[in-house]
Amino acid sequence: MSVKRVSQFFNPKSVAVIGASNTAGHAGFVVMRNLLQGGFKGPIMPVSPKHQAVHGVLAYNSIQALPKVPDLAVICTNKTTLVQIVTELGEIGCKSAIIIASGLNHEQRLALKEAAKQAQVDLLGPNCLGLLIPHLGLNASFSHTIAKPGKLAFISQSAAVCSTILDWAQQKQIGFSYFISVGDCVDMDFAELLDFLGRDAKTQAILLYIDNISEVRRFISAARAAAFSKPVIAIKTGRTQAGAIAAQQHTGGRSIDDAVYDAIFQRAGMLRVNDLRELFAATQTLALHPKLLQVEPLTILTNGGGPGVMAVDTLLQNSGKLAQLSDTTLEALRKATPQSESIYNPVDIFGDSSPLRYKQALEILLKAPEVQNLLIIHTPSALAPSEAYAEIIADTLDAIPKMARPYVMTNFMGEDAAYEARRRCAQRGIPTYRTPEGAVGAFMHLISYRRNQKHLTQTPESIVEDKLIHADDAKTIINQLIDAGHHQLSTHLATRILNEYGIECIRTEIALTPSEAREQAELLGFPVALKLVSKDIPSKSAVGGVVLNLNDGNEVEQTAFSILLRINETFPEAEVEGFSLQPMAPRAGAEELRIAIKSEPSVGPVILLGEAGTGLGFGQSAVALPPLNMNLAKYLIAAAHDKGVLKEKALPNKVDKYKLCALITRISQLVIDQPDIQSVELNPVLANAGQFLVLDASITLSKYVPDKRRKRLAIRPYPKELVTPVVLKNGVEATLRPIRPEDERAHEEFDKSLTKEDRYRRFFGELPQFNHEQLAKMTQIDYDREMAFIVTEPYKSTYRTLGVSRVLMDPDNLIAEFAVVVRSDCQGLGLGKILMTAAIEHCKKQGVEIIEGITLPENKGMIELSKRLGFVVSRDFEEGTIHMKLVLK
Repeated sequence: MSVKRVSQFFNPKSVAVIGASNTAGHAGFVVMRNLLQGGFKGPIMPVSPKHQAVHGVLAYNSIQALPKVPDLAVICTNKTTLVQIVTELGEIGCKSAIIIASGLNHEQRLALKEAAKQAQVDLLGPNCLGLLIPHLGLNASFSHTIAKPGKLAFISQSAAVCSTILDWAQQKQIGFSYFISVGDCVDMDFAELLDFLGRDAKTQAILLYIDNISEVRRFISAARAAAFSKPVIAIKTGRTQAGAIAAQQHTGGRSIDDAVYDAIFQRAGMLRVNDLRELFAATQTLALHPKLLQVEPLTILTNGGGPGVMAVDTLLQNSGKLAQLSDTTLEALRKATPQSESIYNPVDIFGDSSPLRYKQALEILLKAPEVQNLLIIHTPSALAPSEAYAEIIADTLDAIPKMARPYVMTNFMGEDAAYEARRRCAQRGIPTYRTPEGAVGAFMHLISYRRNQKHLTQTPESIVEDKLIHADDAKTIINQLIDAGHHQLSTHLATRILNEYGIECIRTEIALTPSEAREQAELLGFPVALKLVSKDIPSKSAVGGVVLNLNDGNEVEQTAFSILLRINETFPEAEVEGFSLQPMAPRAGAEELRIAIKSEPSVGPVILLGEAGTGLGFGQSAVALPPLNMNLAKYLIAAAHDKGVLKEKALPNKVDKYKLCALITRISQLVIDQPDIQSVELNPVLANAGQFLVLDASITLSKYVPDKRRKRLAIRPYPKELVTPVVLKNGVEATLRPIRPEDERAHEEFDKSLTKEDRYRRFFGELPQFNHEQLAKMTQIDYDREMAFIVTEPYKSTYRTLGVSRVLMDPDNLIAEFAVVVRSDCQGLGLGKILMTAAIEHCKKQGVEIIEGITLPENKGMIELSKRLGFVVSRDFEEGTIHMKLVLK
């Protein structure tokens, strides 16, 4: 489904209810009631062969009898009739339908999807609550309550969660731009909705309740685009294996390990919450404060010491920070609280504080420049009811312009005594929570979102280690091994591939018999490690197939015989290929790591990092999605420490984190370059200062067969196949290539090199120089939906950017907008033609139908170039601009 069709789906002018009913408790009864009571302005047409009228509205006995084609149909019949009804809707020209029915099996879902495709009907559901669009007065659902208008969009695969959220939002006075129950996602899915909502001006933040994701690559692409402009928060069920199976059965999707979902959400710049309580808190927080926090430290004002300590504990346990109050602020607070000998953060003004003292302390903190985030805690007081303090807080905040005030949230403790205070704060637009822990938890959602956004816009470090990677040589070796029938590679064969990526493996020799093992050991020198080689036994250590520190030939030979006897008893069917022998590596002072690549269904290859050991799955590792650069590798290492699967050890030589990042990026490049690699296991990897030595490696090979329905990687890697040498008119040899995140500094210098006139022609006005966040968005692009080509030349010890062309495809991949700018001192060298030709050819390969661009009449060079390249050029006299259009299909 395209964004254009989603937009049409969400803007109906008329609605038909198929299966409308006068019988209370039936879906057709509730949907008709909700549509009539919601305030929808267009025609509502019930279809029912049993009733002449439904809820007093004239009914029609069939779809064909409808007086006009509805923009939207809500199907409330049972699952056995769905295919026929969708077909009939398509025959009359209805393009959008919501399906309420649940309980469809896999075959029924497939049949429904095919019927909708043939009928050209877009579907929401099945197994869904329906759709609520408050600003249209549309309640096309069987919900028990309404949704108020607001700035939050909510999408859920669970109808029950929808009902719960709606009920809670009513009590909290929280409204929605769109409230969407997607159910089984037979047609409309999260990716398309995120593309629409990410561009929707009525939506300031997006919340998701996810059971499973089927099209991971499309989801990440759409979520990342949306998260760049507004908060996207998700709760994902199925953290346990049993929960994942239940989620899979609920919506019919594929099961993905929960640790991989963590990696998906982080890579997309989203925030994940753990449960409904946290989702409620996140919803309230985003409804009242959807923008990104500027700083992280929190100040706490309380009239009770205990609740203040609870808040501090929760804050610090979740990696939060307390604000440092200035001497000026502390002195003012001491004067306002004379009975206190010492004031610090949290600011405790004691339980006997009158409303006046509360007001004085609050005013001091609101004016303090170091207070950017403030939590106000109030415990019930005999001096005045809690609602009096709520009014003081609201009135004091109203006296300060919104742009000048800190982010403020409140916690009124208690139940009956605090209810009215919390209600008044919510009415005045102030986030309020029942407990200190809940308030701090909600605040940390904003902090986590801020940190994820910083991850999206950090400039990666460049590494100049491409000379260590020989991808073509590795490809040749892999083909040779597959042709020779090798699919499960042990260390001695895996080493040949790994060495081509600068990954050092310990010397390994192979022996076919115990006597050969003795001979090889004597050539290697003692002590040695002896390991069984058998593709039929994945864990050699579990069967005693790995023996270390053998010190003479007799010991090696006898140990090999013992291993064979043991395998003959425990795994008589296993094929034993022989033994591998390695010199014992010095492990003293070294940290032992495990780095692996696994293929996850519907996601593709993922990278795991943890401590060395056997039988380590996703739960014992930090997980990341390739491709990785230096920054992303750094986050993977940090995640491993945070998760506790990689612990800092008191070693004489600390692990060189920079070189570890470089190693991880080369492993990432290995999985990108070599699609025939299904899995990699490096366990252990000895890390000693800046040296990394693989002691045991395993690689699984299988000839990769491209699948048109699903890309191999969850994120499109850097398209290095588009890197091309070019020669400019002045004879200078340069490089044409796609932009990459590491180009930010060079792009900043390029932007500064443009004259005022060139910037005006490019941006249609006088703009300041781009800041870091803007430059990050220009260089950290999603190659699936946009492209920026740059031409670079060597300059001093690095390079400089000479020009850039950009094409931004719409989510439907039909129209691309282009722009070109050339360095002011490099014009006339043919750069414009090089850059525009690259952009056009890329759009052709992507299947784009039309390329469009706009420029000013004075930009004569761009106008003439576009004409030579086949663009149709026209002038918009009203806007004073030139429109350029090239039809590719």
